[in-house]
Amino acid sequence: MNRYENRRLSAFSLATLLVSTYYGLGFLLGTAEKSVTSGVVGSLYAVSLGLGLIALLGLAKFYWTHVEQIWTLLGNRYGNSVKVLVGLMSWSALVGIAAVQMTSGAFILKVLGAPVLPSMVGLAILFALISLLPVEKASWLCQRLLLLNFLALLYGLWALHGLPNYWHLPREFISSITLVSPWELAGTSLSTILLVLMDMKGQQFIVQAKDVRSLYQGCLLAAISLLLLALLPSSVVEAALEAGILPSNLDGKETLPFILSWIGGGIDQPLGIVLIISLLVPALGIGSSLLRVQNKTILDFNILPASNLNPPLIAAVNGGLSLAVALNAGGSLVELIVSFYAVYIATVSIPFVAYLLAQASIYTFSELSVRLSLVVSSIIAVSTLVLTLINPNFVVIGNGEVSIMCLGSGFGVLGLLMTQVVERIFKHSTVVEFGRR
Repeated sequence: MNRYENRRLSAFSLATLLVSTYYGLGFLLGTAEKSVTSGVVGSLYAVSLGLGLIALLGLAKFYWTHVEQIWTLLGNRYGNSVKVLVGLMSWSALVGIAAVQMTSGAFILKVLGAPVLPSMVGLAILFALISLLPVEKASWLCQRLLLLNFLALLYGLWALHGLPNYWHLPREFISSITLVSPWELAGTSLSTILLVLMDMKGQQFIVQAKDVRSLYQGCLLAAISLLLLALLPSSVVEAALEAGILPSNLDGKETLPFILSWIGGGIDQPLGIVLIISLLVPALGIGSSLLRVQNKTILDFNILPASNLNPPLIAAVNGGLSLAVALNAGGSLVELIVSFYAVYIATVSIPFVAYLLAQASIYTFSELSVRLSLVVSSIIAVSTLVLTLINPNFVVIGNGEVSIMCLGSGFGVLGLLMTQVVERIFKHSTVVEFGRR
């Protein structure tokens, strides 16, 4: 099959798929959870996603031209071990992020009285099923689901008389940035923007844009849409706080479901049920998108013999693993998501930058130095993540996310440069010794 055969996405379809990829429950519930205590600046993560899509314009044509996933590109240049490890890091990060979607979804259903475990199992099955749909059908489905969710939040904002304040939030957000600690600002914004730049969830749709014009228009439209949506959860929370409807003992993750159920007259009213369920809608888009990339990663490794049963089997396994992580997930949604982002950035950024430098004929690192750097950064970043999950107070530099990025990438760069220097010294010594002979 020609690798350009599936390029059929219009700018609007591409934008819809990109928005649905990042407009998940971490975006909604995570932003609302942060906004309860931090105000409009709680939208930092959501705004960073929009800024990441703007930054992606710089690499969009690169991905569209090369088509292959990042682990395949790096593996073709630096060896199969790099392909496997980069793919493994991407896959493991997606398992954790999908688990966040399941956890959030179960938390929403809990407001309706549904038990947590069956809710997570049901969401895992839905994610797996939608991930097997053709991308055109996924686009059609996501367009309608996103519209439903947007209308529900907009209705909530109108019911709380918060629409006039929404237009002032961008200025308020910019002025509130100074209230955020430099470490939190760097940890959340930097890891999120860089993640979007190197994220294969969005790349899978970018390569299917029908032409370059649709590619850039789709990315720009998605960025603008996310920036507009970024402040919507915060504005709903702010309106609810002004109306005094939030109980003092309410868990942050319940904030948005509670607000919508209150607007709808409670969970015993049809409107209240519909509004709460509308929060689950984005989880279907992003959760299935995550599993779609996880499925492709495993299939790219050719671990299993060719069979029509492989895609459903792999989707079921990936969904099950994410479910297992979800059952043990906890803490702030945004911090949990950003921690997984940080691991991916700390490990994949070094070989990717080395690849881009070589492509631009600026400098070429040896295969050995890139492989060693990737191994070292992976071990350090994953170890730091595990330590921060076990002990949230474990901080080496600034906060958990910054610690993961700095330690992982720092030791990775050190390994890259030291190996390169040693190779040059050894090569020089060999040449000199050969000359003497």
